[in-house]
Amino acid sequence: MRLLVLGHRGMLGCDVMERLAAHHEVIGRDVGDFDLTDADSCRKVVDDADPQVVINCAAYTDVDGAEENRDLSFAVNATGVAHLCRACEGREVKIVHLSTDYVFDGKKGDLYTEEDLPSPLNTYGASKLAGEELLRKWPGRFILVRTAWLYGKNGKNFVTTILDKARRERHLRIVDDQIGSPTYTWDLAGAIQLLIEMDVTGIFHVTNRGLCSWYAFAKKILEIAGINGVKIEPIKSYEVGRKALRPPFSGLSSRKFTQVTGKTLRFWQAALDDFLSRDLRIVR
Repeated sequence: MRLLVLGHRGMLGCDVMERLAAHHEVIGRDVGDFDLTDADSCRKVVDDADPQVVINCAAYTDVDGAEENRDLSFAVNATGVAHLCRACEGREVKIVHLSTDYVFDGKKGDLYTEEDLPSPLNTYGASKLAGEELLRKWPGRFILVRTAWLYGKNGKNFVTTILDKARRERHLRIVDDQIGSPTYTWDLAGAIQLLIEMDVTGIFHVTNRGLCSWYAFAKKILEIAGINGVKIEPIKSYEVGRKALRPPFSGLSSRKFTQVTGKTLRFWQAALDDFLSRDLRIVR
């Protein structure tokens, strides 16, 4: 297949490119190549690539920044999706779009399924939900993938931030009242590849298996990396003073993905171990 990956230099996009390029013709475009907020630019990038599948990894992802940049957040995460859908009208093109656990408010107290009603707490989540709704109104074929707590080799993320801080500080204060599923972009890219090649459509929740808090995640990062002598103190979300509210529990159920594909992603601890040794080349 000929695939167009938008946001191909981002943390997820680069892994999607690498995994898919081994089996398909893959074209990558990113900031500087096109403008997701401009309808004509979106139409041109699709016209030029003439793809069978468009994978949209491009997004405004600054959760706290979205509170002050609401217009830009919606322009990229919502209006940009509408531009992309219109650019694909009249073509035999499937759109694969990435969304987030932050479309939920975290009050359910159990894993969220694809049928649960979204109710975002912050502007970022609201902008991603608006993009979802625009995609679902599109008459064409699509795959909507919700995921969570991403980390990978190309881009700033929680894992590399914790490692950097642990090298400079002996005392870290990490939130312990937000629960989710850390997800390795390499594994997510493989799941996206599988969904595309199986030619399915619809909404899918995809994360690595298992749940933890940011505090437990940080402890495991240092444990696997073999970093000792750093105290990690659990704190509550309100002590951080961030501009955007976060859902207290945003675990996603990947049962539908498993039922459709027959596959499961590995547990987050195993994925983290692989990331630290494979991508960061930390030798213990």
